[in-house]
Amino acid sequence: MEPTLELLRQYGAAALQLLAQPYFYLALIVMAFLYRRLAVTERSLFHVRLHVWPLLLLRSAGWGLLAGAAVSVAAAFIGTTLTPDAVLWLWGTAAVLALIRVRYLCFAYSAGVLGVLQAVCGLLSLEESGGTAGRLGASLAALDMPGLLLLVALLHAAEALLVRKDGGSLASPLYLEGKRGKLIGGYSLQGLWPVPLLLLVPVSGGAEGAAAALPWTPLLGGEAWSAGWTVLALPAIIGFSDLALSELPKHVARLASRRLLLYSLVLVVLALAAAFARPLVVVASLAALGLHEALTQLAERVQRQRPPRFVNDARGLCILGVLPGTPAEEMGLEAGEVLHKVNGLRVRTKEDLHAALHENSAFCRLEVLNLDGQLKFAQRARFAGEHHQLGVVLAPDEDAAYSAVPARGSVLALLLRARRARRRAAGDSASM
Repeated sequence: MEPTLELLRQYGAAALQLLAQPYFYLALIVMAFLYRRLAVTERSLFHVRLHVWPLLLLRSAGWGLLAGAAVSVAAAFIGTTLTPDAVLWLWGTAAVLALIRVRYLCFAYSAGVLGVLQAVCGLLSLEESGGTAGRLGASLAALDMPGLLLLVALLHAAEALLVRKDGGSLASPLYLEGKRGKLIGGYSLQGLWPVPLLLLVPVSGGAEGAAAALPWTPLLGGEAWSAGWTVLALPAIIGFSDLALSELPKHVARLASRRLLLYSLVLVVLALAAAFARPLVVVASLAALGLHEALTQLAERVQRQRPPRFVNDARGLCILGVLPGTPAEEMGLEAGEVLHKVNGLRVRTKEDLHAALHENSAFCRLEVLNLDGQLKFAQRARFAGEHHQLGVVLAPDEDAAYSAVPARGSVLALLLRARRARRRAAGDSASM
């Protein structure tokens, strides 16, 4: 019973330590600005708010808390020799990388860079040079890179599950410039989850820890656990960013989830190999960097090369989004479907739709091509005093007033520039 009580005490103390760390609040601030920017962009493009950013923040924080608990349990059985210095190295490197791109805040990049730097410092024997450079070199050399890379793999396995579960709900419609400057509809899938980790680690450097024996033997660490153990708080942040231009958001999220899971499995294998063959640390670190970036670039390239899905054509008007609590939602309309006829009239432009809706002030009858291209019918009575609009966001035409600017900037750009939409020639709202 004593080891169990000691475990609970150590985990409780680490949870309080987590609340005192600035990194946790930095992650929440970045998330708040990201989701607020999403809401501002939606209002600029469609003159309506599709997402309530505080609710998105709370939802992400809740899922991140569950992911943190799962990763912490898994890490307790794997075992890492993570130290407070390692936390500083991870977050310091991530902060520097985030000054280049927001998505580089991911630990896959910071851990990969640290693994390469550790190898370079080893070749230069920097830890033996003395002074500040020597102390930094010694601290860097002491990092348990296989353990850190395993932790990155676990975080991305959790991210794969979160994207599978929650990725589709984070989709936000937008207008983008496609090939030759033509406007197309699409979705930005963007999510961040704060993942508070409470990691069971062996004590090091004379630090105080629990002397009670663990009920199990962690996979890694070996003799390091004989000196005692403690629980270290590590706030982490995992993020997902993708575009859905040629497929529905839920399909893109599902594919991204499979890719992330494959990435985590490959990294687990390489990290375990590096734990028993130290020269492979560089290989695993480069894989953490390169494979993650390759997956990101591949996903966007595939979406942009395929024919866009959310465009108006001869069949009618493509639905890009459905506003909650509107007649369109009640009639079961979905994004990706095509409005073919309204009240018996063909619709190919917004003006056609507006005129068709006023053809019958008491009733609305739709002929819609569903996601499989099959014709379906939807109808609904219209009541006195009810808003005249149907409640759909349509794919763009040339009269769209704004187009979205893809977010590729740094954290500073995110914090200083809220709007992500660029004004075009004057036009009408695309929500009907």
